[in-house]
Amino acid sequence: MRYALNMEQMALAWGPVRKTFTVSELSARIRDLLGSEFDDVWVAGEISGSKMAASGHCYFTLKDQEAQVRCVCFRTSLRYLKFKPQDGIAVLARGRIDVYEARGEYQLLVEALEPQGHGALQFAFEQLKKKLAAEGLFEAARKRAIPRLPARIGIVTSPTGAVIGDMTQILSRRFPGVHIRLYPALVQGEGSIEAVVRGIEYFSGSKWPDVVIVARGGGSLEDLWTFNEEAVARAIAASSVPVISAVGHETDYTIADFVADLRAPTPSAAAELVICTQEQLIEQIGLAEHKLLQSIRYRLAMAARRLHQQGVERASAVLHRNIGRLQQRVDELEFRLRDRIGSRASAGRKRLEELTARLRSLDLRLRFAAARRRLENADLAALQLIRLRVTRAHGSLDALLAHLTQLSPLKILDRGYAIVTNDAGRLVKEPDEAPLGSEIQVRLAKGRIAAEVTRLVRTENGGSP
Repeated sequence: MRYALNMEQMALAWGPVRKTFTVSELSARIRDLLGSEFDDVWVAGEISGSKMAASGHCYFTLKDQEAQVRCVCFRTSLRYLKFKPQDGIAVLARGRIDVYEARGEYQLLVEALEPQGHGALQFAFEQLKKKLAAEGLFEAARKRAIPRLPARIGIVTSPTGAVIGDMTQILSRRFPGVHIRLYPALVQGEGSIEAVVRGIEYFSGSKWPDVVIVARGGGSLEDLWTFNEEAVARAIAASSVPVISAVGHETDYTIADFVADLRAPTPSAAAELVICTQEQLIEQIGLAEHKLLQSIRYRLAMAARRLHQQGVERASAVLHRNIGRLQQRVDELEFRLRDRIGSRASAGRKRLEELTARLRSLDLRLRFAAARRRLENADLAALQLIRLRVTRAHGSLDALLAHLTQLSPLKILDRGYAIVTNDAGRLVKEPDEAPLGSEIQVRLAKGRIAAEVTRLVRTENGGSP
């Protein structure tokens, strides 16, 4: 028994020593092992479940048909990515494996992303273009018109390249004396984005120029990439003065071209587009002067026409007054003629009665016959005198009637005019004297027309509608 006990004790003493880890220790060991083995790996997969945190970090999952791995791109790495993670994009992710102890999961710390089957820069270009287009930054409605004759032009470009020399030479040749101010900025490489943004913001804040040109010569997509950055695009969109984008050659398109108020195919073309030549301006002034003279002549003709129409209306009013006075005169003459004829007739009858009475007082036939003859002769003379005066009165009346006929409004009606009266029988001279829905009488040269007012058209100064 004693021997067996010793053997048991020996067996226990020689057995394997048990190693116990805490969860944190185990996670740390696994992290070290994975980190040393997978410190710089490329992983191919499709992005899923991407989301941005308030801290500026981006979280997403890379998956294929059989597996998935969680990924995180910290803010310090995310800012250098050419495009942002987006669900459904097949990418190559470069980074290192790490362990997130809080969940006991391993994850890929992403430091670079490249789209599979598509250039990273081109993909980033399309991604930013789609994003800004969705925000409405490319809409034609928000773009401002370039001033036709800017007095001050701001240029954001490199001070040492051929671009600024070509532009100033063209501007000076086309319109000597135009004010040009250059904001020197890097247009390629590190610091160029910030420099271009500062230049745009400088001109926007100072409001010195009437228009700003952002320019750069030609180059590869990488060379022009500064003008495909979101910061530059938003600075152009936020500018308080119109911006012309003149980047690269005619076949090059950048995000700045889509956001700017006007795209010029080249910097030299921008200098041609931004201002006309002095000769063109002089020609435009001459053309404007010609149009102005035509307009003045037309206005004078219209004014003369309105004045003539107003004169005709005044003449018509005077004519109506004169006709009324002549008619009144004719009436007075007619009344006087009737009175004169009546008094003569009354006097003749009285004389006849007197003679008749004298004849009756005398029985002698001869004296009666003589008296009768004298009476007849007197009556005949009086009658002839009356007829003569009536003939003369008719002659004067005919002359007045002929003159009245010439001045009669009926003659005016024969020329196509009409006299309009309202339902109260008053002449209608203004639209307000015949309200909508009221009845009016239209007298023509031959007949009358009854009508109802359905529309009122008012004119200024008595002009034609």
